Amino acid sequence: MSKDAIVIERIFDAPIEDIWKMWTQPEYFQKWYGPKGFTIPVAEINLSVGGKRRICMASPDGNMKMWTTGEHLEISSTERLVYTESMSDEEGNILSPAEMGMPEGYPVKTEITVSLESLGEGTKMVLTHAGLPADSPGASGWNQAFDKLEEYLNK
Repeated sequence: MSKDAIVIERIFDAPIEDIWKMWTQPEYFQKWYGPKGFTIPVAEINLSVGGKRRICMASPDGNMKMWTTGEHLEISSTERLVYTESMSDEEGNILSPAEMGMPEGYPVKTEITVSLESLGEGTKMVLTHAGLPADSPGASGWNQAFDKLEEYLNK
C-alpha cells in the first residue's frame, strides 16, 4: 500500500450506531455514498472479515456506471471498519486502472479505514483512503458524499 492517503475528519450530529449503520447496511449506504448527484443502484455488503463488497455508482444521467469490489479486512462493531476497494466489472472481477481509463500509477487496490468515536449525541468519523494522494479527485468525491450523509441524517 502506498504512503499516499486521503484523510478526512467529520463530526456528525448522530449517535455512533447510526453512523455505523450508514457504512455497513446496504439500504443506508445507498442513500449517501458517491459524489453529489450520483446514485448507488447496487450495494452488496457482506459484513464479515473476508466478506465481499460490490458497489455500483451511477452518474446523474445514468449513462456512466462504475463498479467497485472489495473485501472486509477488519470489523470492530461501531468503532472501526477496514476494507479494500478495486475497480471491477459488474460481476466483481477486478479490472486494471488502465482498463478503466485511470492515470498511470493509479493503484489496483486501495484500502479504506473508517474510525468512529462516540461524542455522546454526536460521532467523530475519520476516513483514511490509503493508496490515493491527499489532493486527488477522490478527496472531493468523499467530501461530497459526506455532505450528502449529513443532509440525510438531518432529515
